[in-house]
Amino acid sequence: MDITILSIFPRMFQALNESLIGKAQEKKLVNIDVVDFRGFTTNKQNHVDDGTYGGGAGMLLQAQPIYDAMDYVEKEKPGKKRVILLDPAGKTFNTQMARDFAKEDQLVFICGHYEGFDERVKDLVTDEVSIGDYILTGGELPTMSMIDATLRFVPGVLGNSVSAEEESFSNGLLEYPQYSRPADFRGKKVPEVLTSGDHEKIRLWRLTQSLKKTLERRPDLLENADLTDEEQKILRKIRRNN
Repeated sequence: MDITILSIFPRMFQALNESLIGKAQEKKLVNIDVVDFRGFTTNKQNHVDDGTYGGGAGMLLQAQPIYDAMDYVEKEKPGKKRVILLDPAGKTFNTQMARDFAKEDQLVFICGHYEGFDERVKDLVTDEVSIGDYILTGGELPTMSMIDATLRFVPGVLGNSVSAEEESFSNGLLEYPQYSRPADFRGKKVPEVLTSGDHEKIRLWRLTQSLKKTLERRPDLLENADLTDEEQKILRKIRRNN
């Protein structure tokens, strides 16, 4: 996979050289380039923003530097691209979107600042995406979050290929509780079923705990979850006992 990020703060993305993403780059599973679109501005002051037509507070990112930066990216990396604009008004990022992004050969993220973008920038993009109903100072942190979530579904990035499938939200539910050694820590014991060695009992316990946690903390997820007959039966039992 090839990822290009358009930003006026390229040094923020040094964090992507660490941890699993850094290792994924070393293994050539992903290539990440950051393009400073300030370098494409044509005005003497090197500005990438200006006031808005019609008046109003704040400054907008201009179309020209971003269009020229995209022309450069297309010249350097020809081919079909998924171009993602970080916008508070966009669709909310989720696990399914991360799965979809992971299937692409090329991703481009455009990071905003100030009061937003000249509307004509949106003609360049395929997706307008937000990470939630709140405002940050720019699109850099959301971009890093999306890249991290996306790369977890790229084969080889995670050491254990099963991990991404069992995490919270991967199957529409929250993840079940997990424990490590020691089995008894300050009087807090690991549930006996997990040390029983009975894999079927462990599977059922985990499934039940996952459904229970989702019902308690994120019941909205259950409204659209595609539950199996077994999951529906367990959920009914949980509700009866509550």
